[in-house]
Amino acid sequence: MGLQLHTRDFHSTPIDEADRSASSDLIDFEALVGVARRQWFVLLCAMGVGAIFGFAYLLTAVPYYSSSVTVLIDRGNTQLAGQLSSIGGAVLDDEGSVLSQVEVFRSDTIALSVVDKLNLVGDPVFQVTPGSLPTKVLNAIRSLSDVSGWFASDNVPENDLASKRQAAAEKLLEELDVTRVGRTYVLKLDYLSPSSELAAKIANAFGDAYLIDKLNSKYDATRRASDWLQDRIAELRQKSVDSDLAVQKFRTANGLVSAGSVLVADQQLSELNSALIVAQSDSAKAEARLQRIQQIIASGQGDAVVTDVLASTVSNELRQKYLDASKREAQITARLGANHIQAIRLRSEMSEYQRLMFEELNRIAESYKSDLNVAKAREKSLTESVAQATGISATANETQVQLRELERESETYKNLYQTFLQRYQEAVQQQSFPVTEARIITRASPATAPSHPRKGVVLALFCVIGAAVGSGLGAFREFRDRFFRTGDHVRNTLGLEFLGTAPLVSGTRIASAEQISHPQSIVKLSTISNYVIDHSLSSFAEALRSAKLAADLALPNKQCKIIGVVSSLPGEGKSTIAINFAELLANQGSRTILIDGDLRNPGTTRAIGRHAQAGLLEALVENVEPSGLLLHNPRTKLSFMPAVIKHRIPHSSELLASNAMRSLLTTFSSQADYVVIDLPPLGPVVDARAIASRIDAFVFVAEWGSTTRRVARQLLSDEDEIRRKCLGVILNKVDQEKMKLYRSYGSTEYYYSEYSKYYQNE
Repeated sequence: MGLQLHTRDFHSTPIDEADRSASSDLIDFEALVGVARRQWFVLLCAMGVGAIFGFAYLLTAVPYYSSSVTVLIDRGNTQLAGQLSSIGGAVLDDEGSVLSQVEVFRSDTIALSVVDKLNLVGDPVFQVTPGSLPTKVLNAIRSLSDVSGWFASDNVPENDLASKRQAAAEKLLEELDVTRVGRTYVLKLDYLSPSSELAAKIANAFGDAYLIDKLNSKYDATRRASDWLQDRIAELRQKSVDSDLAVQKFRTANGLVSAGSVLVADQQLSELNSALIVAQSDSAKAEARLQRIQQIIASGQGDAVVTDVLASTVSNELRQKYLDASKREAQITARLGANHIQAIRLRSEMSEYQRLMFEELNRIAESYKSDLNVAKAREKSLTESVAQATGISATANETQVQLRELERESETYKNLYQTFLQRYQEAVQQQSFPVTEARIITRASPATAPSHPRKGVVLALFCVIGAAVGSGLGAFREFRDRFFRTGDHVRNTLGLEFLGTAPLVSGTRIASAEQISHPQSIVKLSTISNYVIDHSLSSFAEALRSAKLAADLALPNKQCKIIGVVSSLPGEGKSTIAINFAELLANQGSRTILIDGDLRNPGTTRAIGRHAQAGLLEALVENVEPSGLLLHNPRTKLSFMPAVIKHRIPHSSELLASNAMRSLLTTFSSQADYVVIDLPPLGPVVDARAIASRIDAFVFVAEWGSTTRRVARQLLSDEDEIRRKCLGVILNKVDQEKMKLYRSYGSTEYYYSEYSKYYQNE
């Protein structure tokens, strides 16, 4: 048994087990293996019971014989029939069509045909219904539970042939099994019967009845189709002629003349639209040229030009003269000065040339304006022509909608007439064409050995059912097991440290009250109270050392550590843990005082101080000197303050929370290194809560396999101060043999065999 020693935060919160388990989405295989180890006996017993029921069923079951017929849905025949006609001979190219044939085999029509062919209504072998003992018992129970059948009339006419045929057909279908062989077009029919000869006869009869039904259904379908088509053809012929004549009359009445496939009005509208688009483009181009030359004239840019200026001879000559004059003026100005008469004359000529160029631009602008007016006039004329043609075309289109409707109706009637005429010819031929899409490829023969029940399968099935029931029982037992079993249960449920386990030990009586040698001595009546001293290297002692180390690490600066020992409910071994914990501390050289703080049920006093005449009550109520009330163990130097209860104390919580108790603890703190108080359990009374503020730390004791996790979690959640000060939990009364069933890989329990050599319990 491994022990874990850790410091812990007293302000940590408890972790709910459901929250911890919900944090993982993976299957805990270790937990499943642990469940199997713990519940294997239940599972084995359930499987044994299932096997017994299986043997009983096999001993009483009636043997059944199976005969099989295989039918091929022949696609070759189907395609041949389809070439002659598509009525009554659909090609089976999909899985749904093949599976539909399975339902045809199981139809009442085929079953009644088999009943009539083999005369099964009067066949005594077929009418007998044997069954196994469990089946007969179930039928008897079902008939007894059918209350409405008690009052049903038994006056059924014996000559009611229809009801007998229907009953025989239903019985046939109960024992018939039709399956598809893989992904093929083969159907297998299996029929079960107590008679092998009857099973073969019925299976073959089903195959023959299916083929006859396919031929009859095809003939009936084609005959009905041909009669109906003949009536429809005459009607469609007349409608086709009438609709074609209506189209021609409508064209003539509305003048819908067409050039090829297009009306003349539509053709003219298309040509006018094309011309209008060109005219609009010309107008936009002329307007853009005019706007550009007007901008040049308005800005007075002498060097700005347009395309027609570059093409004009006059403009080019004036520009050339302007450039020559500008060149000479620059030369004269450079040699003779800007005020020379030649320079002045040349500048005057340049101004004249510039004026003439602007006049030329104005002339070109006027020509642009004239072009724009011509383009606008042409665009306007075309727009009016398009509007007129559009009106004519719109009127024609509205009329043409009715024409197209008449043409579609005429074409529809023509196509229907041709289709129905072709189908009628096919139907007439199909009536005399004896081809079906199915044929029997294997006929049934009487079986030599029964096929049901399959003994191995039945026995295995009963064992599996037993295993399932056993698994359910085991799962229910596991679900109901909500006790503390492992350290992980402690950590996940309470969020507290797991200090260790105290194994279940048995004690023997070692003294009696009459053998007391000194009234101030501790007298132990059982070896359990002295277990930690007698077995100092045991796992029991190691768990208590873990509690001591946890106290030292959690309270490093306390000169005297006051430690309370609590549990959820009475009988969990809290007092035994408190006594041995105090003895361990004293035996290690620490000054230790043990106080029995359970004023309702002083178990510690009964265990080691039954002979005491006074104790804690006298110190608190009568102010008796505490030192005179202490009992001592001369071997370990442990001091013990008993609780001598002479009558019921209803106000025990007030006494523990009183100033007198505070003074007593203060006095003991100055005299000892550890004060261990055995407190009442948290469930029945509130005494532990009353004194919690004066306790430095708590050790929580839970009985292995007895203390429920829900109770402990709820009590510690209610006692927040106790939980915050709790050093950890000790699992008491642990059954080491059963503990092996709860170990999981990686846990401290799993490695118990590895480090058990460190413990010496004997």
